[in-house]
Amino acid sequence: MIGTALVLAAVTLIAGVTLASLLRLLPTVRLQVAGLALLAVGLPLGVVLASGWVMFHMGDDVKILAVASAAALSAVVAGLMLARFIVRPIDRLRETSAQLAGGDLGVRASEAGPSELAELGRSFNTMAGSLEELFDARRQLVAWASHDLRTPLTAMQASLEALEDGLVEPAEYVPALHAQVRLLSGIVDDLFELARIDAGVLSLVFQEVELNRLVAGCIEGLAPEAAARGVQLSSRVDAVLPAVRCAPDKIERVLYNLLTNALRHTPPDGMVAVTASVVADGSVVVGVEDTGEGIPPERAERIFDRFWRADASRRPGGSGLGLAIARGLVDAHGGRIWAEARAGGGTLVAFTLTQVP
Repeated sequence: MIGTALVLAAVTLIAGVTLASLLRLLPTVRLQVAGLALLAVGLPLGVVLASGWVMFHMGDDVKILAVASAAALSAVVAGLMLARFIVRPIDRLRETSAQLAGGDLGVRASEAGPSELAELGRSFNTMAGSLEELFDARRQLVAWASHDLRTPLTAMQASLEALEDGLVEPAEYVPALHAQVRLLSGIVDDLFELARIDAGVLSLVFQEVELNRLVAGCIEGLAPEAAARGVQLSSRVDAVLPAVRCAPDKIERVLYNLLTNALRHTPPDGMVAVTASVVADGSVVVGVEDTGEGIPPERAERIFDRFWRADASRRPGGSGLGLAIARGLVDAHGGRIWAEARAGGGTLVAFTLTQVP
């Protein structure tokens, strides 16, 4: 009889451990905990029934206690096994977060395990990726800003030293100094505008705007630069164009940035044009197209990155922030902006605006 009781106790222990192992296969923590609860209820109930059988066949309280103890031990072992299985990925995530906090931005969490823990791992990895991109952008910003600010400062310092030494007449270098000051002011203004976009503190005063007039004003303001470069500047705007709802000063800056960028990349005797039309979904698409060198499809999205240039050796004189600012301003209006190669050569950069209902 003692042997029978020991066998029953061993079977109970094995059953508990086996069921605990099977609980690990359930896809979610909720199901695993629910399964553990059922195990904690079902196993003792089975033991009670088995104990009754032992009681009627053995009549020995010690044997009954042995069977019940085996059942309790099985429940404890099952609980510890499942708890360890659940806690292990949480511990790994804690270690990963500590590494990230320590500066290892390339570390990533495991996305294996129950669905809740896998989702937590994916969310953590998304956050880690965003942080890595943010720090990379900051390093790039510091590097490019330092370079772009150093260039005009060096030129100004050389001009001032030449003036102090009496090597040149003031009238000869003053216009150049004014030009460098304007360049520095433009870079600082662009950095400030980009900082406001990133912080989400843009002041947008929406109005009902006639797009024809806004386009005409931008073209008129850039006509002298286009003429100096030998580039034809024009507009092709639908005759009947609905009014749009926008912050006119911000959209004017978007157009100015796009046109300035197009003029810099268009050779003499080339063409830059502003287009505007209503598309099927009711939005207004404004585009700036040129007959410049064009852009490969794989680089069409990168032109909106800060300080990015297709050819790093070429320094056309801009801060490299104009298109990044344009994207931020268009996004703030709820529109989208994109670039694509023109069929006949050159580049088209377009963005959408919402017309007044």
